[in-house]
Amino acid sequence: MTTETKQPISATAVSDWETHRHQDPELVKALGLTSATMLVMGSMIGSGIFIVSAEIAREVNSPALLIGAWVVTGFLTIVGALSYGELAAMMPRAGGQYVYLREALGPLWGFLYGWTLFLVIQTGTIAAVGVAFGKFLGIFIPSVSSSNWVLHFGKVPPIGIGPMVLGNMDVGLNTQNLVAILVVVALSVINIFGVKTGALIQNIFTTAKVSALLGVALLGLFIGRNAQAVAANFHGNFWNNAGFGAQHAVQVGVGGPMLMVGTLTILAVAQVGSLFSADAWNNVTFTAGEVKNPSRNLPLSLALGTGVVIALYIACNFVYLSVLPLDGSPTGATIVERGIKYAAEDRVGTAVMTQMLGSAGGFLMAFAILLSSFGCANGLILSGARVYYAMAKDGLFFRNVAKLHPTYKTPAVSLMVQMVWTCILCVSGSYGQLLDYIIFAVLVFYILTIFGLFVLRRTRPTVDRPYRAIGYPVLPAIYIVMALFIDVVLLRYKPQYTWPGLMIVLLGIPVYYLWSRHSRQAAGSASA
Repeated sequence: MTTETKQPISATAVSDWETHRHQDPELVKALGLTSATMLVMGSMIGSGIFIVSAEIAREVNSPALLIGAWVVTGFLTIVGALSYGELAAMMPRAGGQYVYLREALGPLWGFLYGWTLFLVIQTGTIAAVGVAFGKFLGIFIPSVSSSNWVLHFGKVPPIGIGPMVLGNMDVGLNTQNLVAILVVVALSVINIFGVKTGALIQNIFTTAKVSALLGVALLGLFIGRNAQAVAANFHGNFWNNAGFGAQHAVQVGVGGPMLMVGTLTILAVAQVGSLFSADAWNNVTFTAGEVKNPSRNLPLSLALGTGVVIALYIACNFVYLSVLPLDGSPTGATIVERGIKYAAEDRVGTAVMTQMLGSAGGFLMAFAILLSSFGCANGLILSGARVYYAMAKDGLFFRNVAKLHPTYKTPAVSLMVQMVWTCILCVSGSYGQLLDYIIFAVLVFYILTIFGLFVLRRTRPTVDRPYRAIGYPVLPAIYIVMALFIDVVLLRYKPQYTWPGLMIVLLGIPVYYLWSRHSRQAAGSASA
Protein backbone atom coordinates (compact mmCIF):
# COMPACT_ATOMS: atom_id res chain seq x y z
CA MET A 1 0.00 0.00 0.00
CA THR A 2 1.38 3.40 -0.96
CA THR A 3 1.85 6.37 1.34
CA GLU A 4 -1.09 8.08 -0.39
CA THR A 5 -3.31 5.16 0.53
CA LYS A 6 -2.33 5.23 4.18
CA GLN A 7 -2.53 8.90 4.95
CA PRO A 8 -5.88 10.44 5.84
CA ILE A 9 -7.08 13.42 3.91
CA SER A 10 -5.55 16.59 5.25
CA ALA A 11 -4.33 20.01 4.19
CA THR A 12 -1.09 18.39 3.05
CA ALA A 13 -2.84 15.71 1.06
CA VAL A 14 -5.10 18.28 -0.61
CA SER A 15 -2.14 20.52 -1.49
CA ASP A 16 -0.62 17.64 -3.45
CA TRP A 17 -3.52 17.84 -5.89
CA GLU A 18 -1.52 19.78 -8.47
CA THR A 19 1.11 17.05 -8.58
CA HIS A 20 -1.08 13.96 -8.48
CA ARG A 21 -4.35 15.05 -10.08
CA HIS A 22 -3.67 13.07 -13.28
CA GLN A 23 -2.46 9.93 -11.52
CA ASP A 24 -4.34 6.76 -10.69
CA PRO A 25 -1.48 4.51 -11.80
CA GLU A 26 -2.80 1.41 -10.06
CA LEU A 27 -6.00 1.36 -12.14
CA VAL A 28 -6.28 -0.05 -15.66
CA LYS A 29 -7.14 2.50 -18.37
CA ALA A 30 -9.68 0.42 -20.27
CA LEU A 31 -12.71 2.63 -20.98
CA GLY A 32 -12.76 4.39 -24.34
CA LEU A 33 -15.23 7.02 -25.54
CA THR A 34 -17.84 4.42 -26.55
CA SER A 35 -17.75 2.62 -23.20
CA ALA A 36 -17.80 5.89 -21.25
CA THR A 37 -20.80 7.16 -23.24
CA MET A 38 -22.59 3.84 -22.80
CA LEU A 39 -21.98 4.12 -19.05
CA VAL A 40 -23.59 7.57 -19.01
CA MET A 41 -26.65 6.39 -20.94
CA GLY A 42 -26.91 3.01 -19.25
CA SER A 43 -26.81 4.52 -15.77
CA MET A 44 -29.52 7.05 -16.66
CA ILE A 45 -32.03 4.74 -18.33
CA GLY A 46 -33.82 2.54 -15.82
CA SER A 47 -37.55 2.01 -15.39
CA GLY A 48 -38.44 5.60 -14.46
CA ILE A 49 -39.13 6.83 -18.01
CA PHE A 50 -41.80 4.13 -18.34
CA ILE A 51 -43.55 5.02 -15.07
CA VAL A 52 -43.15 8.55 -13.67
CA SER A 53 -45.03 10.38 -16.44
CA ALA A 54 -48.31 9.26 -14.84
CA GLU A 55 -47.50 11.04 -11.58
CA ILE A 56 -46.22 14.11 -13.44
CA ALA A 57 -49.43 14.21 -15.51
CA ARG A 58 -51.57 14.14 -12.36
CA GLU A 59 -49.55 17.02 -10.91
CA VAL A 60 -49.39 19.35 -13.92
CA ASN A 61 -52.72 18.46 -15.61
CA SER A 62 -51.48 19.76 -18.96
CA PRO A 63 -49.93 18.10 -22.05
CA ALA A 64 -47.61 21.08 -22.52
CA LEU A 65 -46.45 21.00 -18.90
CA LEU A 66 -45.86 17.24 -19.05
CA ILE A 67 -43.42 17.88 -21.89
CA GLY A 68 -42.21 21.02 -20.09
CA ALA A 69 -41.26 19.02 -16.99
CA TRP A 70 -39.02 16.79 -19.11
CA VAL A 71 -37.59 19.79 -20.99
CA VAL A 72 -36.62 21.44 -17.68
CA THR A 73 -35.03 18.18 -16.55
CA GLY A 74 -33.23 17.93 -19.87
CA PHE A 75 -31.87 21.47 -19.64
CA LEU A 76 -30.63 20.94 -16.08
CA THR A 77 -29.10 17.56 -16.91
CA ILE A 78 -27.26 18.71 -20.03
CA VAL A 79 -26.00 21.96 -18.42
CA GLY A 80 -24.88 19.93 -15.41
CA ALA A 81 -23.06 17.49 -17.68
CA LEU A 82 -21.33 20.29 -19.61
CA SER A 83 -20.21 21.85 -16.32
CA TYR A 84 -18.99 18.55 -14.88
CA GLY A 85 -17.02 18.01 -18.08
CA GLU A 86 -14.60 20.77 -17.06
CA LEU A 87 -14.12 19.28 -13.60
CA ALA A 88 -13.69 15.78 -15.02
CA ALA A 89 -11.05 16.92 -17.51
CA MET A 90 -9.19 18.79 -14.74
CA MET A 91 -9.33 15.93 -12.25
CA PRO A 92 -9.62 12.57 -14.02
CA ARG A 93 -9.40 10.64 -10.77
CA ALA A 94 -11.39 7.69 -9.41
CA GLY A 95 -14.24 9.03 -7.31
CA GLY A 96 -15.40 11.79 -9.64
CA GLN A 97 -17.90 14.05 -7.90
CA TYR A 98 -16.48 13.13 -4.48
CA VAL A 99 -13.08 14.44 -5.64
CA TYR A 100 -14.56 17.65 -7.11
CA LEU A 101 -16.35 18.51 -3.87
CA ARG A 102 -13.27 17.65 -1.82
CA GLU A 103 -11.00 19.88 -3.89
CA ALA A 104 -13.37 22.82 -4.32
CA LEU A 105 -15.11 23.01 -0.94
CA GLY A 106 -13.06 20.83 1.41
CA PRO A 107 -12.89 17.21 2.57
CA LEU A 108 -16.02 17.44 4.74
CA TRP A 109 -18.21 18.12 1.70
CA GLY A 110 -16.62 15.31 -0.27
CA PHE A 111 -17.21 12.93 2.62
CA LEU A 112 -20.85 13.97 3.06
CA TYR A 113 -21.45 13.22 -0.60
CA GLY A 114 -19.70 9.84 -0.41
CA TRP A 115 -21.48 9.01 2.86
CA THR A 116 -24.91 9.76 1.38
CA LEU A 117 -24.00 7.98 -1.86
CA PHE A 118 -23.10 4.79 0.00
CA LEU A 119 -25.90 4.91 2.54
CA VAL A 120 -28.74 5.67 0.15
CA ILE A 121 -28.17 7.26 -3.26
CA GLN A 122 -26.18 4.55 -5.05
CA THR A 123 -27.04 1.47 -3.03
CA GLY A 124 -30.72 2.42 -2.68
CA THR A 125 -30.97 2.99 -6.42
CA ILE A 126 -29.28 -0.34 -7.17
CA ALA A 127 -31.74 -2.06 -4.82
CA ALA A 128 -34.72 -0.32 -6.43
CA VAL A 129 -33.54 -1.20 -9.94
CA GLY A 130 -32.91 -4.80 -8.89
CA VAL A 131 -36.40 -5.13 -7.41
CA ALA A 132 -37.85 -3.55 -10.57
CA PHE A 133 -36.08 -6.30 -12.52
CA GLY A 134 -37.73 -8.89 -10.26
CA LYS A 135 -41.13 -7.20 -10.59
CA PHE A 136 -41.09 -7.32 -14.40
CA LEU A 137 -39.59 -10.81 -14.46
CA GLY A 138 -42.74 -11.80 -12.56
CA ILE A 139 -44.75 -11.06 -15.71
CA PHE A 140 -43.00 -14.00 -17.38
CA ILE A 141 -42.50 -16.15 -14.26
CA PRO A 142 -45.54 -15.65 -11.95
CA SER A 143 -43.81 -17.31 -8.98
CA VAL A 144 -41.50 -14.25 -8.81
CA SER A 145 -43.68 -12.06 -6.63
CA SER A 146 -43.48 -9.72 -3.65
CA SER A 147 -46.14 -11.85 -1.92
CA ASN A 148 -44.34 -15.19 -2.43
CA TRP A 149 -42.27 -15.29 0.76
CA VAL A 150 -39.22 -17.47 1.28
CA LEU A 151 -38.56 -16.01 4.74
CA HIS A 152 -40.92 -13.44 6.28
CA PHE A 153 -39.97 -11.55 9.43
CA GLY A 154 -43.19 -9.56 9.52
CA LYS A 155 -44.22 -5.95 9.10
CA VAL A 156 -42.30 -3.13 10.78
CA PRO A 157 -44.74 -0.61 12.32
CA PRO A 158 -44.42 3.02 11.17
CA ILE A 159 -42.29 5.35 13.30
CA GLY A 160 -42.70 9.11 12.80
CA ILE A 161 -39.69 11.41 13.25
CA GLY A 162 -40.88 14.90 12.31
CA PRO A 163 -41.80 14.80 8.60
CA MET A 164 -40.02 11.46 8.19
CA VAL A 165 -41.95 8.22 8.64
CA LEU A 166 -39.83 5.08 8.83
CA GLY A 167 -41.07 1.54 8.82
CA ASN A 168 -44.52 0.36 7.72
CA MET A 169 -42.91 -2.20 5.42
CA ASP A 170 -42.56 -5.95 5.14
CA VAL A 171 -39.13 -7.27 6.09
CA GLY A 172 -37.94 -10.58 4.75
CA LEU A 173 -36.98 -12.51 1.65
CA ASN A 174 -39.57 -12.98 -1.07
CA THR A 175 -38.94 -14.28 -4.56
CA GLN A 176 -38.97 -10.75 -6.00
CA ASN A 177 -36.23 -9.34 -3.81
CA LEU A 178 -34.42 -12.68 -4.00
CA VAL A 179 -34.10 -12.11 -7.74
CA ALA A 180 -32.87 -8.58 -7.00
CA ILE A 181 -30.22 -9.93 -4.63
CA LEU A 182 -29.09 -12.54 -7.17
CA VAL A 183 -28.74 -9.82 -9.83
CA VAL A 184 -26.75 -7.58 -7.47
CA VAL A 185 -24.46 -10.42 -6.36
CA ALA A 186 -23.89 -11.68 -9.91
CA LEU A 187 -23.08 -8.26 -11.34
CA SER A 188 -20.86 -7.35 -8.38
CA VAL A 189 -18.82 -10.53 -8.81
CA ILE A 190 -18.63 -10.13 -12.61
CA ASN A 191 -17.29 -6.58 -12.20
CA ILE A 192 -14.37 -7.90 -10.16
CA PHE A 193 -13.03 -9.56 -13.31
CA GLY A 194 -11.78 -6.36 -14.89
CA VAL A 195 -13.38 -3.08 -15.89
CA LYS A 196 -13.41 -4.33 -19.50
CA THR A 197 -15.79 -7.13 -18.49
CA GLY A 198 -18.16 -4.74 -16.77
CA ALA A 199 -17.94 -2.33 -19.70
CA LEU A 200 -18.74 -5.10 -22.19
CA ILE A 201 -21.93 -5.98 -20.30
CA GLN A 202 -22.76 -2.28 -20.10
CA ASN A 203 -22.28 -1.76 -23.82
CA ILE A 204 -24.45 -4.73 -24.77
CA PHE A 205 -27.37 -3.88 -22.50
CA THR A 206 -27.21 -0.14 -23.11
CA THR A 207 -27.32 -0.71 -26.88
CA ALA A 208 -30.35 -2.97 -26.37
CA LYS A 209 -32.30 -0.55 -24.20
CA VAL A 210 -31.48 2.55 -26.26
CA SER A 211 -32.73 0.59 -29.27
CA ALA A 212 -35.88 -0.31 -27.32
CA LEU A 213 -36.53 3.35 -26.42
CA LEU A 214 -35.93 4.38 -30.02
CA GLY A 215 -38.29 1.61 -31.13
CA VAL A 216 -41.05 2.90 -28.82
CA ALA A 217 -40.56 6.41 -30.21
CA LEU A 218 -40.67 5.30 -33.85
CA LEU A 219 -43.65 2.99 -33.34
CA GLY A 220 -45.62 5.66 -31.56
CA LEU A 221 -44.86 8.47 -34.00
CA PHE A 222 -45.39 6.54 -37.23
CA ILE A 223 -47.64 3.54 -36.48
CA GLY A 224 -49.41 3.72 -33.12
CA ARG A 225 -50.93 7.21 -33.21
CA ASN A 226 -54.43 7.19 -31.74
CA ALA A 227 -56.83 9.76 -33.23
CA GLN A 228 -58.70 10.09 -29.93
CA ALA A 229 -55.50 10.82 -27.99
CA VAL A 230 -54.15 13.22 -30.62
CA ALA A 231 -57.41 15.17 -30.57
CA ALA A 232 -57.51 15.28 -26.76
CA ASN A 233 -53.88 16.26 -26.27
CA PHE A 234 -52.92 18.36 -29.28
CA HIS A 235 -55.87 19.83 -31.21
CA GLY A 236 -56.31 23.08 -29.33
CA ASN A 237 -55.72 21.42 -25.97
CA PHE A 238 -51.95 21.15 -25.78
CA TRP A 239 -51.54 24.43 -23.86
CA ASN A 240 -54.42 23.83 -21.45
CA ASN A 241 -53.53 24.92 -17.88
CA ALA A 242 -50.04 25.94 -19.06
CA GLY A 243 -50.29 29.73 -18.91
CA PHE A 244 -48.37 31.70 -16.31
CA GLY A 245 -51.67 32.77 -14.78
CA ALA A 246 -52.93 29.19 -14.40
CA GLN A 247 -53.43 27.78 -10.92
CA HIS A 248 -52.65 24.20 -9.90
CA ALA A 249 -53.57 22.28 -6.76
CA VAL A 250 -50.75 20.73 -4.75
CA GLN A 251 -50.94 18.90 -1.44
CA VAL A 252 -48.44 19.97 1.21
CA GLY A 253 -46.66 16.89 2.52
CA VAL A 254 -48.62 13.74 3.30
CA GLY A 255 -52.18 14.46 4.36
CA GLY A 256 -51.54 18.22 4.47
CA PRO A 257 -53.75 21.00 3.09
CA MET A 258 -54.32 21.53 -0.63
CA LEU A 259 -52.90 24.83 -1.89
CA MET A 260 -53.14 26.58 -5.26
CA VAL A 261 -49.79 27.39 -6.88
CA GLY A 262 -48.57 28.87 -10.15
CA THR A 263 -47.17 27.18 -13.23
CA LEU A 264 -43.49 27.59 -12.35
CA THR A 265 -44.07 26.14 -8.88
CA ILE A 266 -45.95 23.09 -10.16
CA LEU A 267 -43.17 22.47 -12.71
CA ALA A 268 -40.67 22.49 -9.83
CA VAL A 269 -42.80 20.04 -7.84
CA ALA A 270 -43.01 17.75 -10.89
CA GLN A 271 -39.22 17.55 -11.11
CA VAL A 272 -39.15 14.89 -8.37
CA GLY A 273 -39.99 12.17 -10.88
CA SER A 274 -38.30 13.42 -14.04
CA LEU A 275 -35.02 14.44 -12.41
CA PHE A 276 -34.75 11.10 -10.65
CA SER A 277 -35.42 9.26 -13.94
CA ALA A 278 -32.59 11.21 -15.60
CA ASP A 279 -30.20 10.92 -12.67
CA ALA A 280 -26.89 8.99 -12.45
CA TRP A 281 -25.48 10.70 -15.57
CA ASN A 282 -22.55 11.74 -13.35
CA ASN A 283 -21.54 8.13 -12.63
CA VAL A 284 -19.02 8.05 -15.45
CA THR A 285 -16.93 10.54 -13.45
CA PHE A 286 -16.58 7.94 -10.68
CA THR A 287 -14.64 5.74 -13.11
CA ALA A 288 -12.42 8.57 -14.42
CA GLY A 289 -9.26 6.80 -13.27
CA GLU A 290 -9.98 4.03 -15.80
CA VAL A 291 -10.95 6.18 -18.80
CA LYS A 292 -8.52 6.47 -21.73
CA ASN A 293 -7.63 10.05 -22.70
CA PRO A 294 -9.97 11.36 -19.97
CA SER A 295 -9.48 15.05 -20.75
CA ARG A 296 -11.22 14.41 -24.09
CA ASN A 297 -13.42 11.39 -23.48
CA LEU A 298 -15.03 12.39 -20.17
CA PRO A 299 -16.52 15.72 -21.36
CA LEU A 300 -17.54 14.15 -24.68
CA SER A 301 -19.20 11.14 -23.07
CA LEU A 302 -21.13 13.37 -20.66
CA ALA A 303 -22.39 15.61 -23.46
CA LEU A 304 -23.21 12.80 -25.91
CA GLY A 305 -24.76 10.47 -23.34
CA THR A 306 -27.04 13.02 -21.69
CA GLY A 307 -28.02 14.56 -25.03
CA VAL A 308 -29.12 11.24 -26.55
CA VAL A 309 -31.03 10.09 -23.46
CA ILE A 310 -32.86 13.39 -22.94
CA ALA A 311 -33.88 13.45 -26.63
CA LEU A 312 -35.26 9.91 -26.28
CA TYR A 313 -37.08 10.78 -23.04
CA ILE A 314 -38.83 13.78 -24.58
CA ALA A 315 -39.67 11.77 -27.73
CA CYS A 316 -41.19 8.98 -25.60
CA ASN A 317 -43.43 11.48 -23.80
CA PHE A 318 -44.67 12.81 -27.13
CA VAL A 319 -45.44 9.19 -28.01
CA TYR A 320 -47.38 8.75 -24.77
CA LEU A 321 -49.46 11.81 -25.68
CA SER A 322 -49.98 10.48 -29.23
CA VAL A 323 -51.29 7.12 -28.05
CA LEU A 324 -53.18 7.88 -24.83
CA PRO A 325 -55.16 10.93 -23.68
CA LEU A 326 -53.57 12.76 -20.76
CA ASP A 327 -56.78 12.75 -18.76
CA GLY A 328 -58.75 9.69 -17.78
CA SER A 329 -60.46 7.90 -14.95
CA PRO A 330 -58.96 5.57 -12.34
CA THR A 331 -61.98 3.31 -12.87
CA GLY A 332 -61.76 3.32 -16.66
CA ALA A 333 -62.56 -0.02 -18.27
CA THR A 334 -60.02 0.34 -21.09
CA ILE A 335 -56.46 1.58 -21.37
CA VAL A 336 -57.61 4.66 -23.30
CA GLU A 337 -60.29 5.47 -20.72
CA ARG A 338 -57.69 5.38 -17.94
CA GLY A 339 -55.37 7.64 -19.91
CA ILE A 340 -51.83 8.59 -18.93
CA LYS A 341 -52.85 9.88 -15.50
CA TYR A 342 -54.33 6.61 -14.33
CA ALA A 343 -52.38 3.97 -16.24
CA ALA A 344 -52.45 0.72 -14.25
CA GLU A 345 -49.81 0.94 -11.48
CA ASP A 346 -48.49 4.05 -13.31
CA ARG A 347 -46.94 1.80 -16.00
CA VAL A 348 -47.47 4.27 -18.85
CA GLY A 349 -44.94 2.62 -21.15
CA THR A 350 -46.62 -0.77 -20.84
CA ALA A 351 -50.07 0.78 -21.37
CA VAL A 352 -48.88 2.57 -24.53
CA MET A 353 -47.30 -0.57 -26.02
CA THR A 354 -50.36 -2.66 -25.16
CA GLN A 355 -52.61 -0.07 -26.82
CA MET A 356 -50.45 -0.15 -29.97
CA LEU A 357 -49.71 -3.88 -30.26
CA GLY A 358 -52.12 -5.67 -27.93
CA SER A 359 -50.94 -8.08 -25.25
CA ALA A 360 -47.74 -8.75 -27.22
CA GLY A 361 -46.86 -5.08 -26.79
CA GLY A 362 -47.14 -5.37 -23.02
CA PHE A 363 -44.79 -8.35 -23.00
CA LEU A 364 -42.33 -6.54 -25.29
CA MET A 365 -42.30 -3.55 -22.94
CA ALA A 366 -41.80 -5.79 -19.91
CA PHE A 367 -38.84 -7.42 -21.69
CA ALA A 368 -37.43 -3.98 -22.59
CA ILE A 369 -37.63 -2.92 -18.94
CA LEU A 370 -35.85 -6.13 -17.91
CA LEU A 371 -32.98 -5.24 -20.24
CA SER A 372 -33.05 -1.64 -19.04
CA SER A 373 -32.99 -2.56 -15.36
CA PHE A 374 -30.19 -5.11 -15.74
CA GLY A 375 -27.97 -2.70 -17.66
CA CYS A 376 -28.73 0.15 -15.27
CA ALA A 377 -27.84 -1.99 -12.24
CA ASN A 378 -24.55 -2.96 -13.86
CA GLY A 379 -23.59 0.65 -14.53
CA LEU A 380 -24.44 1.74 -10.99
CA ILE A 381 -22.52 -1.18 -9.44
CA LEU A 382 -19.45 -0.65 -11.62
CA SER A 383 -19.21 3.09 -10.97
CA GLY A 384 -20.31 3.39 -7.34
CA ALA A 385 -17.54 1.18 -6.03
CA ARG A 386 -14.93 3.65 -7.33
CA VAL A 387 -16.17 6.38 -4.97
CA TYR A 388 -15.75 4.31 -1.81
CA TYR A 389 -12.34 3.21 -3.09
CA ALA A 390 -11.31 6.88 -3.43
CA MET A 391 -12.68 7.69 0.04
CA ALA A 392 -10.75 4.78 1.56
CA LYS A 393 -7.54 6.05 -0.04
CA ASP A 394 -8.17 9.35 1.74
CA GLY A 395 -8.67 7.57 5.07
CA LEU A 396 -12.40 8.34 5.12
CA PHE A 397 -13.76 4.83 4.65
CA PHE A 398 -12.80 1.31 5.70
CA ARG A 399 -9.09 0.99 4.94
CA ASN A 400 -9.40 -2.37 3.16
CA VAL A 401 -11.83 -0.85 0.66
CA ALA A 402 -8.80 0.83 -0.95
CA LYS A 403 -7.38 -2.57 -1.91
CA LEU A 404 -7.47 -3.63 -5.55
CA HIS A 405 -7.77 -7.18 -6.87
CA PRO A 406 -4.16 -8.35 -7.40
CA THR A 407 -4.85 -9.65 -10.91
CA TYR A 408 -7.69 -7.59 -12.37
CA LYS A 409 -6.85 -4.26 -10.65
CA THR A 410 -10.49 -3.59 -9.77
CA PRO A 411 -11.75 -2.31 -6.38
CA ALA A 412 -12.91 -5.78 -5.38
CA VAL A 413 -13.40 -5.07 -1.66
CA SER A 414 -15.37 -1.92 -2.45
CA LEU A 415 -17.61 -3.90 -4.80
CA MET A 416 -18.27 -6.48 -2.09
CA VAL A 417 -19.02 -3.89 0.64
CA GLN A 418 -21.42 -2.11 -1.71
CA MET A 419 -23.03 -5.45 -2.57
CA VAL A 420 -23.63 -6.43 1.06
CA TRP A 421 -25.27 -3.12 2.01
CA THR A 422 -27.43 -3.17 -1.13
CA CYS A 423 -28.65 -6.67 -0.32
CA ILE A 424 -29.55 -5.55 3.22
CA LEU A 425 -31.63 -2.73 1.73
CA CYS A 426 -33.36 -5.23 -0.56
CA VAL A 427 -34.35 -7.48 2.35
CA SER A 428 -35.37 -4.60 4.62
CA GLY A 429 -37.62 -3.09 1.97
CA SER A 430 -36.41 0.37 3.00
CA TYR A 431 -34.79 1.42 -0.30
CA GLY A 432 -37.98 3.02 -1.67
CA GLN A 433 -38.50 5.22 1.37
CA LEU A 434 -34.83 6.17 1.54
CA LEU A 435 -34.77 7.16 -2.13
CA ASP A 436 -37.83 9.34 -1.64
CA TYR A 437 -36.04 11.06 1.22
CA ILE A 438 -32.81 11.71 -0.66
CA ILE A 439 -34.00 13.30 -3.94
CA PHE A 440 -33.68 16.78 -2.46
CA ALA A 441 -30.17 16.07 -1.14
CA VAL A 442 -29.03 14.76 -4.54
CA LEU A 443 -29.93 18.11 -6.08
CA VAL A 444 -28.13 19.96 -3.27
CA PHE A 445 -24.91 18.08 -4.08
CA TYR A 446 -25.26 18.94 -7.77
CA ILE A 447 -25.65 22.62 -6.84
CA LEU A 448 -22.58 22.47 -4.57
CA THR A 449 -20.48 20.75 -7.24
CA ILE A 450 -21.34 23.31 -9.92
CA PHE A 451 -20.71 26.09 -7.39
CA GLY A 452 -17.31 24.40 -6.94
CA LEU A 453 -16.64 25.11 -10.62
CA PHE A 454 -16.79 28.85 -9.82
CA VAL A 455 -14.61 28.33 -6.72
CA LEU A 456 -11.89 26.49 -8.65
CA ARG A 457 -11.88 29.08 -11.42
CA ARG A 458 -11.04 31.65 -8.72
CA THR A 459 -8.70 29.65 -6.47
CA ARG A 460 -6.82 27.73 -9.19
CA PRO A 461 -6.97 29.95 -12.27
CA THR A 462 -3.69 28.68 -13.77
CA VAL A 463 -4.51 24.97 -13.68
CA ASP A 464 -4.64 23.29 -17.08
CA ARG A 465 -8.26 22.96 -18.24
CA PRO A 466 -8.33 20.76 -21.36
CA TYR A 467 -12.06 21.51 -21.66
CA ARG A 468 -13.85 24.61 -20.40
CA ALA A 469 -17.56 24.48 -19.57
CA ILE A 470 -19.65 25.73 -22.48
CA GLY A 471 -21.62 28.84 -21.54
CA TYR A 472 -19.61 29.59 -18.39
CA PRO A 473 -20.49 31.51 -16.26
CA VAL A 474 -24.05 32.07 -17.54
CA LEU A 475 -25.29 28.47 -17.96
CA PRO A 476 -23.83 27.14 -14.68
CA ALA A 477 -25.30 30.17 -12.87
CA ILE A 478 -28.72 29.54 -14.43
CA TYR A 479 -28.44 25.90 -13.33
CA ILE A 480 -27.76 26.94 -9.74
CA VAL A 481 -30.68 29.41 -9.70
CA MET A 482 -33.13 26.90 -11.20
CA ALA A 483 -32.01 24.05 -8.95
CA LEU A 484 -32.20 26.28 -5.87
CA PHE A 485 -35.74 27.29 -6.85
CA ILE A 486 -36.74 23.62 -7.18
CA ASP A 487 -35.21 22.81 -3.79
CA VAL A 488 -36.98 25.75 -2.11
CA VAL A 489 -40.30 24.67 -3.64
CA LEU A 490 -39.75 21.10 -2.46
CA LEU A 491 -38.91 22.36 1.04
CA ARG A 492 -42.21 24.25 1.08
CA TYR A 493 -44.58 21.80 -0.57
CA LYS A 494 -42.93 18.36 -0.29
CA PRO A 495 -41.32 18.25 3.18
CA GLN A 496 -41.54 14.46 3.13
CA TYR A 497 -38.90 14.53 0.36
CA THR A 498 -36.63 17.18 1.89
CA TRP A 499 -36.05 17.33 5.64
CA PRO A 500 -35.46 13.57 5.98
CA GLY A 501 -32.82 13.73 3.25
CA LEU A 502 -31.10 16.61 5.00
CA MET A 503 -31.12 14.64 8.25
CA ILE A 504 -29.38 11.72 6.56
CA VAL A 505 -26.72 14.07 5.16
CA LEU A 506 -26.21 15.89 8.47
CA LEU A 507 -25.74 12.60 10.31
CA GLY A 508 -22.55 12.29 8.30
CA ILE A 509 -20.92 15.32 9.98
CA PRO A 510 -20.09 13.63 13.32
CA VAL A 511 -19.17 10.46 11.41
CA TYR A 512 -16.69 12.49 9.33
CA TYR A 513 -14.95 13.93 12.38
CA LEU A 514 -14.79 10.55 14.10
CA TRP A 515 -13.42 8.86 10.99
CA SER A 516 -10.88 11.57 10.18
CA ARG A 517 -9.63 11.60 13.79
CA HIS A 518 -9.24 7.82 13.75
CA SER A 519 -7.36 8.04 10.44
CA ARG A 520 -4.98 10.70 11.80
CA GLN A 521 -4.29 8.57 14.85
CA ALA A 522 -3.66 5.52 12.66
CA ALA A 523 -1.33 7.50 10.42
CA GLY A 524 0.53 8.86 13.47
CA SER A 525 0.98 5.36 14.87
CA ALA A 526 2.25 4.09 11.51
CA SER A 527 4.80 6.90 11.16
CA ALA A 528 6.00 6.38 14.74
